Amino acid sequence: MPLYQMVCIAAHTAKYASIKHLVAQSASHILEHGGVVRKIDSWGTHTLPYRMGQHHLGDYWSLHFDTSPRILTSLNKFLRQEPTVIRWTILKQGEKLEDVAHKGRRLIHSPLKENDREPLLGF
Repeated sequence: MPLYQMVCIAAHTAKYASIKHLVAQSASHILEHGGVVRKIDSWGTHTLPYRMGQHHLGDYWSLHFDTSPRILTSLNKFLRQEPTVIRWTILKQGEKLEDVAHKGRRLIHSPLKENDREPLLGF
C-alpha cells in the first residue's frame, strides 16, 4: 500500500476536543478500511496566511498513513463534509515504506556542495 501524508487545517476553537475528535475520526476511517496510521503530529495553532471564509486562525496537524488509493476518495469525501476542516491536502510519499526510508537515507548521506551548507539532492 502506498504511504501518504495528510496535512490539515481545522478551525481554531478554545477547546481542543473538536480537533481531537476530527483526528480520531480521520484515523479510524483509515483503520476501518484496512489502512495503517504511522504517525500523528500536531503543529499547533497559527495565523492563516490569508482569511479563509470567517477564519483567521487554524489548528494545523498531519497524519502519516498507508492505505489503498480507493480509500482516499472516501477520506476526501469525509473531510469535505466536516464543518471544522478549512483546508487539507494529501501527498503521496512513496509506494512502499522502504522507498521513503531509502530516499531519506540518500538525502542524509549525500555530499555537500562546495561553499554551501545544504546537501545535494540525490535525484
